[in-house]
Amino acid sequence: MRNLLKTLTLGAVLAGLASAAVAEYPERDIRVIVPWGAGGGTDGIVRKLTTIAEAELGTSMYVENIEGGISATGISEVMSARPDGYTIGMLTYDSVITVPWQGLLPNYKLDRLKLIARVTSEPDALIVSTAAPYSDLEGVLSAAKAKPGAVKIGMQNIGSRLHLAALQLQDETGTEFKLIAYPGGAAQQKEAMLNGEVDLVATSLGDFSSLLNEGKAAGIVEFSDTTNPTYTSVPTAKEKGLSLRMGSFIVVAAPAGVPDEVVAKIESAFETALKSDEFQKWVASVGVTPNWLGSGEVTNWANDTSAAIYGQLDMLVKDGVITK
Repeated sequence: MRNLLKTLTLGAVLAGLASAAVAEYPERDIRVIVPWGAGGGTDGIVRKLTTIAEAELGTSMYVENIEGGISATGISEVMSARPDGYTIGMLTYDSVITVPWQGLLPNYKLDRLKLIARVTSEPDALIVSTAAPYSDLEGVLSAAKAKPGAVKIGMQNIGSRLHLAALQLQDETGTEFKLIAYPGGAAQQKEAMLNGEVDLVATSLGDFSSLLNEGKAAGIVEFSDTTNPTYTSVPTAKEKGLSLRMGSFIVVAAPAGVPDEVVAKIESAFETALKSDEFQKWVASVGVTPNWLGSGEVTNWANDTSAAIYGQLDMLVKDGVITK
């Protein structure tokens, strides 16, 4: 009986210490993993949000770029971290769709994560260098039809969302492009466009906001049915008579098992940051669409989105367009 009482007492003490630690969270800096290179669109959005969210949490949030594995390397670090709220990560389309669908890592499972919130969702687009001999979608399609395989599109990864978009564009328009992959993300795409390695790229307008604003690039179509509030001159796929719709997102995640109280604090900080005047003014200048979904909705949304796109990918495999 005495040993039992000692065990119960020890358990109560440990539980009390754990509750106190949660109540005092955060007590040190928070590591924020971005699974893509520095300088890309995701990196810029995350750095801006975390800078604002720091004030709400009362501690520093430092961004660490961990590239590789189509975002799997960085997100795997999040999955393996202690579930104490001091390591969080930013999921993108490839983290939620491409990596698990392709089975690139045996231990990479989204149920090893707690999804906290979706902060953005933004359509992809075709962006052309102003040094290229095309100024609109019609010119690009005409050139691709005249010389199949001659027009080069820079995308981010084979089998990625942007690869899927490019394949669907070819199928819908009866064209053939030369598709070139840049696994490092938007930063490598920018360099390829500026060096003339590619004629245009498939990515979001937000990813290329600096080049668009400098007049070095121009959007020729956005794969959406709603005009971008920042780049109102860029036509939508709907306006061009295309059925293609495709886009990315950013989801805040932590290792599974993080206490609910910690999740609530992180979620509140990011929601406050997202809705702040500072972020809203900034985001309106870079072509990114804030699109909040909290912890109560984001997991179901991610599961539904995955199921729908898996079906599209499986059909492409069946038709021999891509391999898994």
